[in-house]
Amino acid sequence: MALTKQTIIEKISEGIEQSPSEAKDTIEHLLEIMKSTLASGENVMISGFGKFQVNEKAPRKGRNPATDEEMMLKGRRVVTFKCAGILRDRINGEED
Repeated sequence: MALTKQTIIEKISEGIEQSPSEAKDTIEHLLEIMKSTLASGENVMISGFGKFQVNEKAPRKGRNPATDEEMMLKGRRVVTFKCAGILRDRINGEED
């Protein structure tokens, strides 16, 4: 089961005694900052969590599976995530 935005809002609301609407506004604002930063081509690094990085994908040959026709796919930007060592250790049960 995935952690949803609504669950995050509820946990923040409980954890720091904010109203659910204030917690929602905080999360929405944080996500908007991250989206606009990534859209501008900059990376987002959160200490102890990881780094969201924008990478350029070069144009490449592709194939339409329905028609078997070859085509050139355009270059594009993708977002990748690399977790911090602290998070990786925690996921693997190696935390101190």
